[in-house]
Amino acid sequence: MYARRRRLYFAMMGTCVVLFVLAWGVVRLWSVPVAVGMCVVAMVIPPLAAMVANRRGPDDRWWDDPSGDPQSDEWWDELDGKKRR
Repeated sequence: MYARRRRLYFAMMGTCVVLFVLAWGVVRLWSVPVAVGMCVVAMVIPPLAAMVANRRGPDDRWWDDPSGDPQSDEWWDELDGKKRR
């Protein structure tokens, strides 16, 4: 899952860079408003890419990992109704 999120992140960021370069290297020669619109779209991509890269997938286990403190882990297991081995 991590590799897929990483590839998607880099694809989104690559798209962002390509939009900026094309907007001010090529498109501005024909239409400045379109170039500005492309930059606005490129401006929205990095926060979305960060959310995609940092979201937890269904296979990611994080909520039930032991904390390292045996007393705390026993307490949480008791609250969750788990039996300790």
